[in-house]
Amino acid sequence: MYKFLLCWRYLLTRYLALACIISVMLGVATLIVVNSVMAGFSTKLKNRLHGLLSDVIVESFMHDGFSDPQEKIDRIRKSRIGKDIQAMTPVIEILGLVQIAYRGEWMQPRPVRLIGVDPIERAKLGGFAEYLTDPQNRANPDFRPNVEAKSRHDLVYPEIRLPSTLLLPGIGEKEPPVFPGDEKEKPRELAGAFVGYAIGNMRSRTATAETKNKDIAILQRGDEVILSTVSGGGQRLVPVYSNIIVSDFFRSEMSEYDANYIFVPFDWLQKLRTMDNRATAVQIRLKDFNRAPEVVAELRKLFPAEAGYQVETWEDKQGALLSAIAIEKGILNVLLFLIVGVAGFGILSIFAMIVVEKTRDIGVLKALGASKMGVMNIFLGYGLLLGLVGAGLGTALGLTLTSYINEIEHVLGRLTGHELFDRSVYYFDSIPTDVQAWTVILVNVGAVLIAVVFSVLPALRAASLHPVRALRYE
Repeated sequence: MYKFLLCWRYLLTRYLALACIISVMLGVATLIVVNSVMAGFSTKLKNRLHGLLSDVIVESFMHDGFSDPQEKIDRIRKSRIGKDIQAMTPVIEILGLVQIAYRGEWMQPRPVRLIGVDPIERAKLGGFAEYLTDPQNRANPDFRPNVEAKSRHDLVYPEIRLPSTLLLPGIGEKEPPVFPGDEKEKPRELAGAFVGYAIGNMRSRTATAETKNKDIAILQRGDEVILSTVSGGGQRLVPVYSNIIVSDFFRSEMSEYDANYIFVPFDWLQKLRTMDNRATAVQIRLKDFNRAPEVVAELRKLFPAEAGYQVETWEDKQGALLSAIAIEKGILNVLLFLIVGVAGFGILSIFAMIVVEKTRDIGVLKALGASKMGVMNIFLGYGLLLGLVGAGLGTALGLTLTSYINEIEHVLGRLTGHELFDRSVYYFDSIPTDVQAWTVILVNVGAVLIAVVFSVLPALRAASLHPVRALRYE
């Protein structure tokens, strides 16, 4: 009991111990905040990647994809892994160009990824319908423009002509381009597209968290854009192009995708690329992702690499990016843990001073019958108490800062005049956080262990003091 009382008395009366507590507290709080923010960004990124790529992807190396995608889907359904499949859909993904008219003037073409999908089937995979801005499309995705978009198109676009500067054959004609083989006399029935939000909207450079209208609208629903790519049929690549109506915007809140993705009808892109009954990939959603290794192994037997196929999970496909995130997080944790290490050296130096200052008191304790282990336990217990108090306060501070990190960012932004969280990179308005219990526990255990380990050397020195020499110490 006397050991605990001495530890508690030293904690309350030794103000130098306060420096150790503050060091441990700040180190623990910093680690919790940084890990929570990094985990928030990482989780959001992984969810977007997973949703856009689905669980497993079967794709072709060939520029014109593979034939009869429905037969491939039926073959997978009938195989022994068919019971593990929740949903599948064929996809065409190809690089292309988009050209946009802004205030009656045509802008320079920009590269995009054109993704042909069946919206209903693609929505079953996840990571698609929930990111559409129109509530109707979130519930029931449909490429056809709604009444409002069609009315705007019919009102505005008779006055707009195609640009003569786009370097594609036939684009200078007054009439809009048509698909190869279509008759020009045939009435034009344009398809709709889901355009990446950052393609149709430009983030204002002066926008802050408090700004209501952060984006400058370049496109609106009902506007017409020109999409161009290359034909997939035959050995020779031939430019193809067509107009399409913006029926909705795809907003995943990740600028990498919102600035590059345009979703179009699957059969429309098949026709544009002259690759009837062909696809470039089949995206698969599993009932249980833990079964992915077995599913991939079986799919590789059905679609071998020798035949021009590649079968990967979304994690395999984005392995380099996920590994980079994990490495950065690990290195950052090691560097930030040095803050707690500094607190450990503070404990070591302060305890060494206490041993020198309390040499005669230690001699009295040993003369009264305290054992070497008893004296050592006093200092080890003192280190443990400092670690527990510092870690506890650090956890409370770290969790509080994490909970109010967006409010703190707003205040710091107003004080410094500089936006800390650049909203031109990420199209979401708040800093994502994800507090993981096991991370908080590991940080606390590590901080307490450092406090105890750095108190071992002073404790051994105190325990080794001879009682008579200690009493005679001046």
